[in-house]
Amino acid sequence: MADPVVVIAGRPNVGKSTLLNRILGRREAIVEERPGVTRDRKAVTADWLGTTFTLIDTGGWLSADADHLDGKVAFQSEQAVAEADVVLFVVDAAVGVTTEDTAVAAILRRSRVPILLVANKVDDSKHEAGIWDLLALGMGDPYPVSSLHGRGTGDLLDALVALLPGRDDGHDDDAAEGDDETVLSIAIVGRPNVGKSTLFNRLVNDERAVVHDMPGTTRDSVDTVVETELGQIRFVDTAGMRRKSRIDEDTEYYSMVRALDSVDRAEVALLVIDATEGVTNQDQRLAERIDAAGCPIAVVFNKWELLDAEARIDIEHQVERKMHFLGDAPVLKISALSGKGVQKLLPALRHTIGAYHTRIPTRDVNRVIRAAQSHHAAPDGARVLYAVQGATEPPTFTLFANRILPRTYLRYLERSLREAFDLGSTPIKIRVRRRDD
Repeated sequence: MADPVVVIAGRPNVGKSTLLNRILGRREAIVEERPGVTRDRKAVTADWLGTTFTLIDTGGWLSADADHLDGKVAFQSEQAVAEADVVLFVVDAAVGVTTEDTAVAAILRRSRVPILLVANKVDDSKHEAGIWDLLALGMGDPYPVSSLHGRGTGDLLDALVALLPGRDDGHDDDAAEGDDETVLSIAIVGRPNVGKSTLFNRLVNDERAVVHDMPGTTRDSVDTVVETELGQIRFVDTAGMRRKSRIDEDTEYYSMVRALDSVDRAEVALLVIDATEGVTNQDQRLAERIDAAGCPIAVVFNKWELLDAEARIDIEHQVERKMHFLGDAPVLKISALSGKGVQKLLPALRHTIGAYHTRIPTRDVNRVIRAAQSHHAAPDGARVLYAVQGATEPPTFTLFANRILPRTYLRYLERSLREAFDLGSTPIKIRVRRRDD
């Protein structure tokens, strides 16, 4: 039987080709920041959790005005939609709903094909609040993703495969998926040449990754599953990530993309920092990106044995000053080369991992929210009417409010939830839905 067909559709320059590359985990479609680069339909085979499907990237529906769509490109796109089992309708969340989006939505509604609305370019949780304006398109709840960084693509793909035909054809897939869920994934990330591969080899007790003193040795993610005191763990060694302006070849750029993809799929990220160089601006930016991806993080200072007492005190101050946004994230000092301190790593992660999977009863969530509002009310009569934890990994809460809640107040509610349920450094996602009293 032929694989089901998934079509990526939308107006130009919303990130359709970037989303295709993200789903595939490799560079397949040409991505360029100008409309109309993709003209013809491009079909490739993709896979998610053992489900194979044909993924089709379409040209953007071009329009000179709200009522006129470019003929040839529109025809190709409409033909693809007519043959689809599911459509991913991609919209630029940073721009909001445009007249072209509305025109495309009208065409897609006539197709009677299951449609998932993809709110692209939601690079961090601060930009999630605005995605609910996309409900005006009449396509249901949007899925916030960042095709470039991989944020949210796992949730999108889970929803996608659930809609594909032929999902109930056997018992083995379910068993395989259940086995995979017992394996905890830990991604080892950091700048080039800080000792990630050496730490990886130490953790898996095997010379699996190439270790060399020239930056950039690891070009792709390498993973190994090992038995530990916390059960089975998949350790993933990623390519070194550095500033975009420093990346001067396609191979290194896509190594960075795959490293970020590994972070998005991981339960925990170990950010390895060269203690002899201190916390650099790039280390700080990497920590921010990992935190924005909703992945728990532990900071690992490698080569700690090379520092004197004064330098060690300075590092402590740098963590407080440059990485304060990580809260109570574990900070470990090790020597990956000698193995000193590495044995403390897994015990330090035990609480973080537990909090990441925490499921809190709805009554307890609402009790904490009510108490927080009682102590400090939101401005302008705004209030949360009801709250629920919608997901774990990380803990994700949906707040139903009578009007828009300021970001500062959302941070207050997040802090209240974190303290009440001892969530420590585990990232929390908060989504706000408007609802009348």
